[in-house]
Amino acid sequence: MLLQGKKALITGGSGGIGAALVRAFVHHGAKVVFTYHQSGSAADELVSELGKSAVLSIRCDGSQSEQVTACMTEAIAFLGGLDILVNNAGITKDTLLLRMSEEDWDMVLDTNLKSSFLFCKQALRHMMRTGGSIINIGSVVGLTGNAGQANYAASKAGLVGFSKSIAREMGSKNIRCNVLAPGFIDTAMTSKLPENMLQQQLQSIPAKRIGQAQEVADVAVFLASDMASYINGQVISVCGGLNT
Repeated sequence: MLLQGKKALITGGSGGIGAALVRAFVHHGAKVVFTYHQSGSAADELVSELGKSAVLSIRCDGSQSEQVTACMTEAIAFLGGLDILVNNAGITKDTLLLRMSEEDWDMVLDTNLKSSFLFCKQALRHMMRTGGSIINIGSVVGLTGNAGQANYAASKAGLVGFSKSIAREMGSKNIRCNVLAPGFIDTAMTSKLPENMLQQQLQSIPAKRIGQAQEVADVAVFLASDMASYINGQVISVCGGLNT
C-alpha cells in the first residue's frame, strides 16, 4: 500500500498502460481520477471493476485548455486535493517524415506534449502548498529516435526537457517531476504488428521478450510514492535493456 491515502490524476487511463496504472494505483491505496478521450465503454468498465468510491473517469481532450481546466476542477472536487499527476495520454501517427502531414505533426505534439503542459500547469497550483509527484510517460523512442516516428519521438523528447525544467523550478516546493520511458510493451498497439516485425523487435531487446504494462505501472507506483522522495528530474527507462 505504497500510495495509501494519496490522491492521483492519470490522463489516458482507459486502456493499455493507462489502465494498468489506474489498477496499480488503486491497489496501492490511492484514490484515482483518470481521463479518456474516445474509449468511453472501456472507461466505464474500469470504473465498474474498481468501484465508484475509488475511481472517477472524466472525458477530456487534453490539448484543449478549457477542457483541462474543467477536468481539473471536477477531479479536485472528487479527490479533495492532488498529490500525484501522471501524464499518460498519447497517440501515434507514424509515417516517414517526407510523407508526414502538418496535421499529423500537430495532432501528435498537441496530444503528447501540449496536454502535459496544460495538466502540469493546472496541477502545480494545487501542489504548491503540499508538494507532490508528477510522472510524465515518455518513451525510449524519445531518447533514441525511430524511423517513421519523427513526430512521436519529438513529442516524447520534448517531455524530457519539459520535465527536467519543472524539477528545477519546483524542487524547492517539494514537487518532483520525472519521466518514465517504456520500451516495447505488450499493448493493443503492439499486438497488431506483423510477426516478422515483432521478431525483429525482440532481437533488439536484451531481455528477449516484450514488457508488460504492469511492469511499467509498478515503476510508476514507486516514483509516485514517498520511497522516491529524492528522485527528481530523472528519466527511468522500462525497456528490458533496449535503451542500453
